[in-house]
Amino acid sequence: MSQAPMTLISYSQNFEDVLLWRALKHVPQGFYIDVGANDPVLHSVTKTFYDAGWHGINIEPMPSYHAPFLEQRPRDINLGCAAGAAAGEITLFEVPSMNGWASTDADVAAQHRADGYEVTQATVPLRTLAEICASHVAGEIHFLKIDVEGFEGEVLKGMDFARWRPWVLVVEATLPGSTVSNHASWEGLVLPHDYHFAYFDGLNRYYVAGEHRELLAALQVQANVFDAFTPYHLDKALRENHDLAQQVNANWQRVEELAAAVEAVQQDKLKLGQELQAALAARQAAASEAAQAQARLLQADAWGQDVEQRLLAVYASSSWRITAPLRAILRRGPNSLPNLARRKARGALRRSLRWLTSREVLRRSILPLMDRIPVLNTLVGKLLRAAKRATADTVSDAPDVPALLRELPQSARGALADLQRAFDQQAKH
Repeated sequence: MSQAPMTLISYSQNFEDVLLWRALKHVPQGFYIDVGANDPVLHSVTKTFYDAGWHGINIEPMPSYHAPFLEQRPRDINLGCAAGAAAGEITLFEVPSMNGWASTDADVAAQHRADGYEVTQATVPLRTLAEICASHVAGEIHFLKIDVEGFEGEVLKGMDFARWRPWVLVVEATLPGSTVSNHASWEGLVLPHDYHFAYFDGLNRYYVAGEHRELLAALQVQANVFDAFTPYHLDKALRENHDLAQQVNANWQRVEELAAAVEAVQQDKLKLGQELQAALAARQAAASEAAQAQARLLQADAWGQDVEQRLLAVYASSSWRITAPLRAILRRGPNSLPNLARRKARGALRRSLRWLTSREVLRRSILPLMDRIPVLNTLVGKLLRAAKRATADTVSDAPDVPALLRELPQSARGALADLQRAFDQQAKH
């Protein structure tokens, strides 16, 4: 399965890396030399190639620019020196506020000062490209790029093109900060060594070694849409926008989660409020019931106290003390006053019945009289029924005789029975 092509990101200021990639992308893990490398990312001609697995030599004399290469380009050879026509030292002029304006040319520095820029200077080591190549190059040099703000001719003087043959040269060809070309001052150091001019992009001139003429066709036109590249700044903005969009989406999702949480809290709050209202209502109802119960209790207590006071008053009264003996008699079981009264009444009834039934004439006279006097008839009926109900004791030899009649003679009981039958017949009529 073939791998997807690498997305080409252009880091250079004038798309130099796009043209070089168009010509050299078929070379795996190539080698480059960048004189005046300046920055490992911003405006870098070699960053795209480094990301594709290439490596090479970065020559950057300014300490502030050299340090990032040591950190970010571990596969590269990072040299903190300047390249020139001969080994030694050189004064380098820098404009701190403008990246890429460092120069070894005092006239260029003077012009920057005249334009109002602050210029600093430092003395740095100076080496030739030939010596650097001899120390660090072991194979092909696929491209050599030179951008030293007007010092290009001095760098080319220190290169041995007979021994070291970069496939492609890219040399800045205008005066610093200007569209005025200065290539005439140094092109004579290139063309005689069998290098052929290929292209001018408005800032740089491209040359191809004679032994690699096939690359000329790839360097005839400017970088364009068919190179399928994205400028670094645009790519960075797109990535930042993508990251920002993801962050916004994440934040929005978080907002939705928080909104849902707030809604849940509101629902819980509403539910708790309802439960609280119900609890308060129940509490009020319980309090009302408790108050009513308390009122009933107080009422019962008052009634009890009143009854108690009344009872105490009864107990303390003279009548209660006077009737104490009578109450004692009334409470004495079978010999109590009620029982004695009942026995006396039964005795009187029996005596009355004996007397009545022993008088035949009187008995015969009562029956017609009962018929004429209803009150007497009712009284005699009650008397007879009372006599029957008074049969508390049974006699073994006469079980059917009521106890009230057992003391009567047989003749009296017969007469009483006749009287009962006559009364019953009279009641039927």
